[in-house]
Amino acid sequence: MPEKIQAEPRSKPLAFGAGALIGTLGGLIGLGGAEFRLPVLIGLFRFRGLEAIILNKATSLVVITTALPFRASTVPFSAMGANWPIIVNLLAGSLAGAWLGAGWATRLRSETLYRVIAVLLVLIAGILLFAHDTAAGSPPFASVAQMGAGIIAGFAIGVIASLLGVAGGEFLIPTLVLLFGTDIKLAGSLSLAVSLPTMLVGFTRYSMDDSFSVLGRNKLFLLVMAAGSMVGTFIGGRLLGLVPNYILLPMLAALLLLSAVKVWRHAGSDP
Repeated sequence: MPEKIQAEPRSKPLAFGAGALIGTLGGLIGLGGAEFRLPVLIGLFRFRGLEAIILNKATSLVVITTALPFRASTVPFSAMGANWPIIVNLLAGSLAGAWLGAGWATRLRSETLYRVIAVLLVLIAGILLFAHDTAAGSPPFASVAQMGAGIIAGFAIGVIASLLGVAGGEFLIPTLVLLFGTDIKLAGSLSLAVSLPTMLVGFTRYSMDDSFSVLGRNKLFLLVMAAGSMVGTFIGGRLLGLVPNYILLPMLAALLLLSAVKVWRHAGSDP
């Protein structure tokens, strides 16, 4: 009987629709939507915390892999290549952070993991409100100090990205703009270049845990939700700027805060 209860919310049309809606929301603000997808995987589709993170990371990996060439028409690969020192600087921290973050997630008790997720969702809500529309300026540090700050920021972002199964763009873009003084459009593409190897490292670490088998058991679900997410991200990207940020960002931040409360409460109800 419990299996029948789970089968309905995990229906494939619902997975595609949820993925498309989440992708559209993310695309409206220039993100992949994984920060909204994780609470849905937990609350609507009833996946356990670690399983939801792994599914979210797999879906994010598909979306990010396709998003990078899509953005090449706006920001050519040559422009990204010219900024390779920034990419390497952040990767020096994010790769280690991704590996350790995934390792921590596999060792945390479910109750603790849910609460960590809830706190990080609140953090992302704050970033959407106060740091998403950052403007480029002069880098606050020079040479060695900037490199050190980049490694520290990359490490923290890698940990958070692994713990949530997200690409980390909501953290990487403000970091690239504020710390390195990059243009916001260039920052969007550079964040993808950092996110992809960072996610692959976290994904590799998760593959060593028994919970990784959730991908094999839900292969079709994953593909359908990823397809919906890509369609939604494309639509959201086309609608970018249609809804003013002073309306959109508080609305999405409120949605994340509501999700955080529900995930926190889930910690006490999950067996």
